Amino acid sequence: MTRQDFTFCGAGCAAVYLLDEGGDRLRLAEAAEGPGAGYGMPPSLRLADRSPVAEAFRTGRPHWLGPGALTVPGESGAAGAAGWEEADDETAALAKSAAGWPVDTSLAVLPLGGHAGRRGCLVVAGFAPGGFDADHRLLLELYADQVAARVEAFESRLVRRGEPHPEGGAGLVPVRSGAFVVDLATGAMTADDQVLDLLGLPPGEFDGRAATLIACAVPDDIPALMSVVEPGPWAPPEHQLAFRVRCLSGELRWLGLRCRILVASDGTPGRLLGVVADAAYLRPNADEVSQVQRLSAALAGAATVREVSETAVAALRVPLGASRVAVAEVVAERLFVTLLDPPEPEAWPGLWRTEWRSEWPDAAGSALPTLRRALREGAVTAWLPGADLEPGLVDVGPGGLAVLPLQSDGRVVGVCLVGWDEEHRFGPEERSLLTAAASLVGRALMRAHTLDARTELARTLQRSLLPRTLPRLPGARAVARYLPATEGLEVGGDWYDVIPLPDRRVALVIGDVQGHSAEAATIMGQMRTAIRAYAVEGHPPDVVLSLANRLLTGMETDLFATCCYVDLDLEDGSALLVRAGHTSPLLRHPEGATEELAVRGGPPLGVVPDAQYPMTEAGLKPGTVLTLLTDGLVEAADLPLDDGMARLRTLLSAIDPADPGRAADELLTNVERRDDDVAVLLLRYDGTDVRPQRARWAVWRLPDAIVHARRFTERTLRSWGAAGPLDVPLLIVSELVTNAVAHTRGQVGLDLTLTGAKLRISVNDSSPRGPMRPIVLDPDATSGRGLLLVKALATASGSLPFAGGKRVWAETAVELGGAGGAERPG
Repeated sequence: MTRQDFTFCGAGCAAVYLLDEGGDRLRLAEAAEGPGAGYGMPPSLRLADRSPVAEAFRTGRPHWLGPGALTVPGESGAAGAAGWEEADDETAALAKSAAGWPVDTSLAVLPLGGHAGRRGCLVVAGFAPGGFDADHRLLLELYADQVAARVEAFESRLVRRGEPHPEGGAGLVPVRSGAFVVDLATGAMTADDQVLDLLGLPPGEFDGRAATLIACAVPDDIPALMSVVEPGPWAPPEHQLAFRVRCLSGELRWLGLRCRILVASDGTPGRLLGVVADAAYLRPNADEVSQVQRLSAALAGAATVREVSETAVAALRVPLGASRVAVAEVVAERLFVTLLDPPEPEAWPGLWRTEWRSEWPDAAGSALPTLRRALREGAVTAWLPGADLEPGLVDVGPGGLAVLPLQSDGRVVGVCLVGWDEEHRFGPEERSLLTAAASLVGRALMRAHTLDARTELARTLQRSLLPRTLPRLPGARAVARYLPATEGLEVGGDWYDVIPLPDRRVALVIGDVQGHSAEAATIMGQMRTAIRAYAVEGHPPDVVLSLANRLLTGMETDLFATCCYVDLDLEDGSALLVRAGHTSPLLRHPEGATEELAVRGGPPLGVVPDAQYPMTEAGLKPGTVLTLLTDGLVEAADLPLDDGMARLRTLLSAIDPADPGRAADELLTNVERRDDDVAVLLLRYDGTDVRPQRARWAVWRLPDAIVHARRFTERTLRSWGAAGPLDVPLLIVSELVTNAVAHTRGQVGLDLTLTGAKLRISVNDSSPRGPMRPIVLDPDATSGRGLLLVKALATASGSLPFAGGKRVWAETAVELGGAGGAERPG
């Protein structure tokens, strides 16, 4: 069939040859000519010949013939170069017809269909005295891609509707088509009249800017069109896109765009060459429009990569009757699968099973070269049954496979594979749905990936500011749980800490900095560090919070913090509690009853510079569970604080206190969407089996102070049941007390603690400066040997800050067996 309305880039004729049912000939399916062209094309060509058409079909490479090569076999020496020798009558007919073509006519033969299956060839003839130049060749290749898409849709429609294959194929040649070139360095754009006509823009209104043409698209398609026409630095070299423009009549016109980026001499993107053609065959029906609208609405509410993947699978697998759907992110040519449906490994090819990582597999793109090539081209590609694919792909869809590159901002960010077990043919309506879905899912995946990255950054920052592990405690077990807010992505200011203290004491801390921001997280980290430092220095709880309050008040911030601090003696269960505007802790007694401790409180930290924080005493029996929490657990927009505390007390009464970890998990069971962070610190107190024995002595600065300290030590150890010689502990007492009296001022105290057979000797003084141990000892020196002796004799030793001074300690073993005994039941 011939129509007198064809023109494209100077070409006056285009003919589509398709493979016939026998598979040995290419038959003319459609031909279109420009006014007065006078071209003629033979009705069929044999594949066994060595004609340019047959060669292009077999090799998959285009053939370009200038005017000198278009001669009849045997009439010119140029016949060998053209490849027309040994041609049959049908092939010779093509060459003979060229003799009647206009002067200086060149010929282009381009294969239709790539790795997804070759379907035929496009033959283009036009005026080109020197042959088609590089730009025209590239544009004709892009034009051939438009024709191939039409052919594929045309054949699928015939198969799906059961229609016979006609001799002619009206609509295969996109008569309404044009070309444009964009200079990526300057943004200047040239477009022929056909492009302007398709976009509905009068030639006189085009100002040579790409933005003017982009504005012709409907608003929903402008972002995708802009990413193609104004590509970023990471854009793929080739791109295709279906978009819509609104005609003056109000009708939506569907257009297809194919383009390629040419690299400049310096390696940067230089020019963009593109082809725009009418794509009415992509116009969806009402049902497809509703499917796309539902998909768009569902993706708008998808906030994570997993949610986007689940939405895409739900929109494609059931409506298309697919057997398998896979969604994966593409990072550095590696596929990181985000969702598989069905999820069972045995439902997927062996390549995917061998690359399985925890929940989903990931695979290198090099293992799937066909898929990598499809992603590089960036086009929605469909393979029919029997396609030549690697096993890792063909087993995904033995009856048919569709690959949807998911693009955003001009680059491929992911891929969706849709496979069928039974034979499946792809109609134009279905291709329209796949193309629209790929565009929507690509943008949603990029948005979700950005949100996931921000969320992970916030959570990583939060985790880095919280304790990685909690210490093991004698006679107690502490566990903590932290849940970030699900609404909003900023890091919160909740924190908790468990701080071991001397004399088998522990400090339990929980707090909350106002707001959700990086500043709140920063303040949280500073307050946690400061409170830990003040506690380790040996300050009582009220002083710890007073110092933390002064620190926060002096910072350049308007944020405040609430805090609850508990100093617990693990031996006898006595506790001192201080509260700074924070929720009161809860107690679960051994028999199951719960209570909210009435802890006197002060204002939040950072509000009143000289605030006072009174202490409240409490006692814990063995089997008691102490729970510290932040208000995110018991208060929300729809949950008053009193109701939340009552609900938590009910849950606390019903838990099994034998496993604190499970108990903490059960307290968080009913916590769903949260607009605030949740932190819980839970401690089960059991008491110690063996309580240490302690004694304290105030060292007076007298000439015989060391003698009195030694006598006190020996008398105390004998009363505790120490047997045998006490030379080592007495020598350690002598050296530590001597060092404190000689090098410090103020009060000196001696503490003895016996736990089993281990004796801990501590000497406290008012100097914060740590003891200096000599590196090199002068043989003639009269001092400096004491600490070296202590280190040599003790099993462990050290020094730590303590209540405005320091505590120097050493541990050693004591032989027991005397009448005094060293153990008392807890």
